Amino acid sequence: MAEKNFLSWVGFKGEEHPKPGAADNSQPLERIRQLESQLADLRSRRDITALSKEEFEILATETAMSIIKTAQQRESKANAIADRTVNESKKSAAAALESAQAKANSILTSAESRGRKYLEAAQVDAAELVSAAEQESSDLLAARKREASGIVSGAKREADRLVQSAATEIVGYKSWLNQVISEAERLYRIQSQSLDAAEGAIRQSRDRLETAFNRLNGFQRQIDAVAGSDGRLSDKAKSKNSENSGNTKKESATKSKNSKAAPRRRR
Repeated sequence: MAEKNFLSWVGFKGEEHPKPGAADNSQPLERIRQLESQLADLRSRRDITALSKEEFEILATETAMSIIKTAQQRESKANAIADRTVNESKKSAAAALESAQAKANSILTSAESRGRKYLEAAQVDAAELVSAAEQESSDLLAARKREASGIVSGAKREADRLVQSAATEIVGYKSWLNQVISEAERLYRIQSQSLDAAEGAIRQSRDRLETAFNRLNGFQRQIDAVAGSDGRLSDKAKSKNSENSGNTKKESATKSKNSKAAPRRRR
């Protein structure tokens, strides 16, 4: 029981079997085993419980110093191992970073080459599409030009036909208008002649009426001059009346001849 308490006091928890990958901890364990063997020698030579207080303190101090030295050695080894591990980690990280950079560069180079290939293929496809579009547009433009020329020629033919028809209609209209004008002139001449004849007849009738009225007035004056109170005429009046009547007939005949021979006025 006292041995267990001492081992627990010095920090020993029992024998530990070395694990795989724990070769660095074998030396401290060997040291602890040496201490245990020394303690066993002490017990064989002298019982630890029979030690005095000073001897026990000396033994405990030596044991503690030995354990502290062992712990310091272990700590220095652990620090060295940690430094080595950190260095190895840094080296592995640097190697991994370089490898990653190399892979990234290779991937980037491959991507650039693929991109250039895709770009070249896209440019070729675009050029083919542009060429096809230009060919199609030129064909379409030629077809539209042919259609437009056909439409223009048809429109020209239709316009020529309309012009010819209009010219024919104009010629017919001019002929009809000339006929109408000729007929109107003929009717105008006929109506003018009729009006002139009517005017001459009216003038002759007026002259005749005036002559007859004058003769009636003369007859009235003569009757009033030669008539007696009983209404009978004298022989002188009778002879004079006969002369006047002869002269009147001659004058009327002369006037009628002159009116017939006079030219007619036109309006």
